[in-house]
Amino acid sequence: MSQQVHFIAIGGSAMHNLAIALHQQGFDVSGSDDEIFEPSRSRLERLGLMPDRLGWDPLRIHSGLSAVILGMHARLDNPELKRAQELGIPVFSYPSYFYERTKGKTRVVIGGSHGKTTITSMIVHVLRHAGVEFDYLVGAQLDGFDCMVKLSDKSKVAIIEGDEYLASALEPVPKFHLYKPDIALISGIAWDHINVFKTFDSYVDQFRQFIAAIEPGGKLVYCREDEEVRKLSEAPEVNVQRIGYGVPKHRIEGGVTILEVHSGDVPLQVFGQHNLQNMEGARHVCHLLGIGDTEFNAAIASFHGAAKRLERIGGNAQRLVFKDFAHSPSKLKATVQAVREQFPGRQLIACMELHTYSSLSEDFLDQYAGCMDEADRAIVFYDPHAVQLKRLPPIPSERIQRAFARPDVQVLNDPIAVIGAVREGWKEEVGVPEEGAVLLLMSSGNFGGLDLQALSEAFIA
Repeated sequence: MSQQVHFIAIGGSAMHNLAIALHQQGFDVSGSDDEIFEPSRSRLERLGLMPDRLGWDPLRIHSGLSAVILGMHARLDNPELKRAQELGIPVFSYPSYFYERTKGKTRVVIGGSHGKTTITSMIVHVLRHAGVEFDYLVGAQLDGFDCMVKLSDKSKVAIIEGDEYLASALEPVPKFHLYKPDIALISGIAWDHINVFKTFDSYVDQFRQFIAAIEPGGKLVYCREDEEVRKLSEAPEVNVQRIGYGVPKHRIEGGVTILEVHSGDVPLQVFGQHNLQNMEGARHVCHLLGIGDTEFNAAIASFHGAAKRLERIGGNAQRLVFKDFAHSPSKLKATVQAVREQFPGRQLIACMELHTYSSLSEDFLDQYAGCMDEADRAIVFYDPHAVQLKRLPPIPSERIQRAFARPDVQVLNDPIAVIGAVREGWKEEVGVPEEGAVLLLMSSGNFGGLDLQALSEAFIA
């Protein structure tokens, strides 16, 4: 008889992927949520896992359940959670459940304020190329993977993207504290999630605790070019094997980044200093898992990025359009710099959305100073409705201009105005340089529902 597992708040990105993974393993999966958006909705419907109605119902919880998995979206007073507790059914956050299922395996956990999705995706790509059987939990969609969570009885390794946001209302600790890695990687530290971590020091301390959670005899791979990471990782109290990494030797030719290794050149499909750092971190992890450099280089040459991470969405010989998940100051700066270095002769129009709680907070805004200085034109969009939903006070446009420390930054709060700014800016202000132009769209949201494909076509046309 198959195990029965119920998901409270099944619509989340990782939650619905874990639900699908258990369904594929033969588990009897049920779930609930008060709202479910795309692509979760379509994916759950296709497999018959979509709740028959939205909302919470304690009658869904019964003694036949072997586990209840609680999403961060669900509160402590959730009626289904209370019923599960009354019946004594084991309740897990998805990180603690994933740990329970992989605690007999070698767990690789990738942490960091930025780059963790890309590094995890690179490792997954290489292991798959090498024919290795492994479990995984990744935060973004990858080509060739129908589900971004996998659990298998045959695998001996688990690759986990370790998010520092809180696990659940019952376990209000960063998710990456719960995985207890055998191999840990930290890519970078830059203050984020200020609604949870009120000071930079309290945020940094989460990574200190992550290092302390490494299993005895474990290994720490860290970016030595990040000052905060280096200080934490090289502290005398860290008693695991430490492996530092930086940017590998490379050159750029005709808009293509070429990795220079002892066996020859490796042309890459990704670019930017941060991606080269990510790749070097992934190489060290793969080496610890038995993948040699020759095999790693052969595999990484075909890696073209995780979804929404410097993803090309349109272009021709003259104009290119990229979108990126960048939203925090450090991500924003690294992404703008990467495009500038890759296409030095082109005009660069950078357009970002202030969308997260941190980015829309008055106390945090000044962290964005100078982040878009490398762009020829800078556009900042925010949706007043998003500000209201997060129960934050309205932000005057002048305050945003002051925060970015760039007098010519265009601040817009109408999605249609973004299309106009991109088109008119191109015609009137930028001109048409011989090398062409690049439009860079950066957000963890959707620009107030703007059709980015239409925006891309408007720019190219």
